[in-house]
Amino acid sequence: MPKPRKELVSLAATPYYHCVSRCVRRAFLCGTDQHSGQCFEHRRAWIEELLIQQSRVFAVDIAAYAVMSNHFHVVLHINELRAKNWPNHEVIERWHSLYKGNLITQRYLQGETLIPAELDAVEKYANLWRERLMSVSWFMRRLNESIARKANEEDGCTGHFWEGRFKSQALLDEKALAACMAYVDLNPIRAQMAKTPEKSDFTSVKKRCEKAKSAHNPNHPQQQPKDLQPFAGYVRQNMPEGIPFRLTDYLELVDWTGRQIRSSKKGSMDKNLPPILGRLGINAEKWLNLSQHFGEHFTAWVGNAENLQNSIEHFSQGKVLQRIRGVTACRYLFAA
Repeated sequence: MPKPRKELVSLAATPYYHCVSRCVRRAFLCGTDQHSGQCFEHRRAWIEELLIQQSRVFAVDIAAYAVMSNHFHVVLHINELRAKNWPNHEVIERWHSLYKGNLITQRYLQGETLIPAELDAVEKYANLWRERLMSVSWFMRRLNESIARKANEEDGCTGHFWEGRFKSQALLDEKALAACMAYVDLNPIRAQMAKTPEKSDFTSVKKRCEKAKSAHNPNHPQQQPKDLQPFAGYVRQNMPEGIPFRLTDYLELVDWTGRQIRSSKKGSMDKNLPPILGRLGINAEKWLNLSQHFGEHFTAWVGNAENLQNSIEHFSQGKVLQRIRGVTACRYLFAA
C-alpha cells in the first residue's frame, strides 16, 4: 500500500525531491501514436514551459528535468527560506495567479478596509497558501492538472490522464542528488532519443549547455540559466544559494556517466566523442589556468580577442591592440 505523501516529504530531512509522472493512456504523452499516426511531440514543449512558469510562482527551484515520450522527470528543490520571507501580500498575489482565492483576499489586494476578524482570516489564508507554495504535492498537483486539462481538450475526451499519483523520492545527500540529476539528464540518451547530453531536447542539461557556451564563467551562478537552480560551487563560508557543485564538474560527470553505458546496451554514447567541455568550447586546462591565475594574465580588460578589439577604442585612445598587456592571454585562454 502506498505511503501517505506526508511520510515521503520532510523539509527537515532534505529540500531535494525527484518526482516522476507517467501517462496512463495507450497513446503517448508525447511523440507519435503508432496506431493513429498523430504526432504529440509538441506536448513536450507544453510540459517544459508549464514547469518553468510554475517554478516562478512557487518557492520551488528546478534542479533537473527531462520530458520523455510517456512520462517526465523533475528534481525539485524546496526553498523554504524564500517562502518564509515573502510578505502576506506577495503570498496572496502569487496564489491568486494560480487560483481565484476568495472574496476576503481579493478585497485585501484591492486595498479595501477590513475589520479585525477579516484581517485575521487574511493572515490564516496567507499562512495556509505559503505552506502550499513550498509543497512538492501542490506543485506536482497543479502541474499535472494543467497538463491533463490541455491534453484532454486536444484529444476531445475526459478521464484520467496520469497513472495515479506521481512518484516521489527524497534525495538525502549530495551523492544522491548528483546521481539522480545525472540519471534524469541522461534519460534521452538511454532511450535513444539523443546522442549527447547537449543535444537532448527538453532537458535541463541541454539548457545548461546552451548557456555555458556563451558564458565567460560558466560556474558563476549569475551566468547560468535563470529558470534553473544554479550550481553554487564548492561548499564554503558565505556560500550563495544553489547546488553544491561546480557546473563544469557536473557536465563532466554527466558526460562520463553517459560513456559508461555499455555499447551493447540500448542508448549508449560513442566513446570516441571528445569530452563535453571541449564540445562546448570550454577547455578544461585553459579554464583551470584562467581561474587560478586570473590576476596575473589580465589588467583592465578581460574577454576574447574579438570583443576586446571591438571595445578597446572606448578605453585605449587609439593604442594598437597588440601593444596592450593581456592580449596574448585573451587570445589563448578565451579561444574556442
